[in-house]
Amino acid sequence: MTSSSDTPAETFKRALTAATRAMARDRELEVAFSGDTATLSGDKAILPALSPAPGPLEAARLRGKADALALKRALHDTDAHSAALPPGSEARRIFDAVEQARCEALGARAMKGVGENITAMLEERYSRAGFQQAEDRQNAPLSEALAMLVRERITGTATSDAAKGVMKVWREDIEAAAGEALDQLAEAAQDQRAFAKALREVIRDLDLADELGDEAEEDQSDETEDSGLENPPEEGDSDNDEGNEGEDSQERSDASGTAADEEDISFAEDSQTRIDAEDEPGETMEAARPNWVPPKGDDPNAYKVFTTRHDEVIAADTLCDGEELSRLRRTLDQHLKGLEGAVGRLANRLQRKLMAQQSRSWAFDQEEGILDPARLPRVIMDPMLPLSFKQERDTEFRDTIVTLLIDNSGSMRGRPILVAAACADILARTLERCGVKTEILGFTTRAWKGGRSKEDWLAAGKPPNPGRLNDLRHIIYKGADAPWRRTRNNLGLMLRDGLLKENIDGEALQWAWKRLLARPEQRRILMVISDGAPVDDGTQSANSPAYLEKHLREMIRFIETRSEVELLAIGIGHDVTRYYKRAVTIVDVEQLAGAMTDQLASLFDEKPRTRNRRDTGTTPRKPSGDGLSALKRAVSADTGRSVR
Repeated sequence: MTSSSDTPAETFKRALTAATRAMARDRELEVAFSGDTATLSGDKAILPALSPAPGPLEAARLRGKADALALKRALHDTDAHSAALPPGSEARRIFDAVEQARCEALGARAMKGVGENITAMLEERYSRAGFQQAEDRQNAPLSEALAMLVRERITGTATSDAAKGVMKVWREDIEAAAGEALDQLAEAAQDQRAFAKALREVIRDLDLADELGDEAEEDQSDETEDSGLENPPEEGDSDNDEGNEGEDSQERSDASGTAADEEDISFAEDSQTRIDAEDEPGETMEAARPNWVPPKGDDPNAYKVFTTRHDEVIAADTLCDGEELSRLRRTLDQHLKGLEGAVGRLANRLQRKLMAQQSRSWAFDQEEGILDPARLPRVIMDPMLPLSFKQERDTEFRDTIVTLLIDNSGSMRGRPILVAAACADILARTLERCGVKTEILGFTTRAWKGGRSKEDWLAAGKPPNPGRLNDLRHIIYKGADAPWRRTRNNLGLMLRDGLLKENIDGEALQWAWKRLLARPEQRRILMVISDGAPVDDGTQSANSPAYLEKHLREMIRFIETRSEVELLAIGIGHDVTRYYKRAVTIVDVEQLAGAMTDQLASLFDEKPRTRNRRDTGTTPRKPSGDGLSALKRAVSADTGRSVR
């Protein structure tokens, strides 16, 4: 019921919430308006904050963001998507972008009003990303271009002029190489599994078959080699084979997370680790030195570094002058307003958790100390017995250190890096109040697409399998022994333009792990704050597919299974549970008070609970029957209006 005192914004929010729940086919879906991004996290849809008097354009854009989240909730099967994801990082980005485009395009095709809303949303996004002025492929992501072409084919509507730069860069080449495959992809849009299979053909046609891993070759050979048959199966049998293939992939997914996970884990088991605690990544080298040595022969897939000559480990305050650091810190403080209460609540809960671990014990029947009331009945029964006292025994409390390792890659630019810096600031203050030493580290590279390391490789004649080909930049924002008040300005460096480049997560984990080993504390905790997989175009173009990702998984596996360091990951807007056993996802700063309180409190348990790698807190919903018709009926029933 609408109250006469409601503002236009409140009335709009109420109507939009009802429409979003109806389209998502989930009456229990929580819809919140905060921040400046739209995200679906578990059973909560977070939409950008609304101005007091929204205009028609703002309202259309917000409706488009709500429609996009609702359509993904209704039409997207999380398990099917995870099982189909290829190992290559570029192919994964394509799968994610095109799947989102599929859901949005199906809704836009079925409901004219939804199509107009999503168009308004996309125009805003394209304008912010500068897709209209894009002139080269570095500023025009392939995944976005494919998503645009898929939308065109499903909806029959041309891409907005706001993305004409991207289309100019990519359209002609993509149409020439994969035009027919894109047509078949659009025809399979109603079936997510068939759509994923068709998308693999598009990726192959674009000469990215190596991004698909071993499954790329298996898909081509299964039809002619299944069960030893000399002839390919009949057309009627192919449907059964496809269904069985889906079941097999689901079984592989249940066993180890995803099909890609299984491949990466087997790679880790076939190699051995040699990690020297005294080696530092900044050590000068004249030639390539492997960090990971295979047990037999010269494995070209074993992780190695072409040269560490140009790597650097540097303090944050040496990368920026004090005046600029102060200005950047003030910008960060603006985003932390209203969270002071969260710091106090978090510190109090952590303090109780830490104090509870100090198990108390008593020595009884002592000649002095505290009078033991449990022994008084003996004195009453026999007054000749002396009074009994008890003394508390001193127990050794395990000193603890927490290292926060923050992804400083270009994909974190904008809201994600603000969330990461806010996490680091709040956690450092909280843990310092609890007497826990805290270290804050960051990792990125000194250049895009390979720096001086790649130049050295080119000068050496481009030897095959060179290993990592970029210059690492590892940043120390706060040392473990430095008080927070002296280093608080350093966190503002994360907001500096030009700092965030590419990310090589595996070596960053190794660096942070080595620093922890040198510490005297008995308990060591490593918390990684990241937004997804490692990316370095220079390295990935000269090595095998998923080269950096495999090394990251090996390093995680080593720390989790063969090291006393406890590892926890925090995903910023992306689910990182496919890499880390213990992980949590944070979408916005406003979620810290609740989510981080629970996660950090459980982290300090003596025996922390191991979270399932695929437990993301969401229930996948697979559409049954005519999903779009059901969406129309649901929206009409909940809003009382016919759907165009």
